Amino acid sequence: MAHAWNPEDYHRHSSAQQAWAHELIRKINLTGDERVLDLGCGEGKVTAEIAARLPSGSVLGLDFSRDMIAFARERFPPEQYPNLRLIEGDMLDLPFDGEFDVVFSNAALHWVADHGRVFSGIARALRPGGRILIQAGGRGNAAPVMAIVDEMIVEEPWKDLFDGPPSRYAFYGPGEEREQLTEAGLTPVRVELIGKDMTFDLPDDLMGWVRTTWLLYLDRFPEEVRPAFVAELASRYVERHPSPDGRIHVPMVRLEIEAVKG
Repeated sequence: MAHAWNPEDYHRHSSAQQAWAHELIRKINLTGDERVLDLGCGEGKVTAEIAARLPSGSVLGLDFSRDMIAFARERFPPEQYPNLRLIEGDMLDLPFDGEFDVVFSNAALHWVADHGRVFSGIARALRPGGRILIQAGGRGNAAPVMAIVDEMIVEEPWKDLFDGPPSRYAFYGPGEEREQLTEAGLTPVRVELIGKDMTFDLPDDLMGWVRTTWLLYLDRFPEEVRPAFVAELASRYVERHPSPDGRIHVPMVRLEIEAVKG
């Protein structure tokens, strides 16, 4: 299903995803001459950061959203980023064969249920000895938010407006991921769940995050009622989860995967 991404809105409300991407990029230990594939590159700011670390290499960003790719191409033009290329494509059907040294992905894999198929495509895309480093939502991610969403969509007035049943994000655990990596011909190096604290200063910031990333649920509503749903969700969350520092905290769980192609 193609979701109605708003690249500009996402760009303004994805600071946490970008911060986690910074951490992930540092773990790649790039030497500067690699050819990198960034899966689910979104509006391109993380892909551009990778490009800046590859003075003798290159990065190809791939995303399923035409709007995201159009926004990224405009913001990161080839005249300024000659080693960066951005294309529309599906990570379930990667067309590459032995082209990349590194496959990177941040905050994208949980949008796809069939991780085994993605891993098989990655294995084909990598050169021998190539590496993958992926972080996505893992089992238990944003559980308190999920609980409120699940509660609301069976209540009035939302249940009559919701075109269900709801899809689910692919929040998996290490065991199933290790098995699928191995079946795809990749050797797991590290597969683990990592807790993160996502913080917001204001309810409007929480609403911006929900509005720009919870599309599996929001796209099931008529467009005109989505703002009201997001506002009520944020209100319930803030009321139920107060914090001593006055900020809004959402417990996140990230699944981090490091593997190599033998």
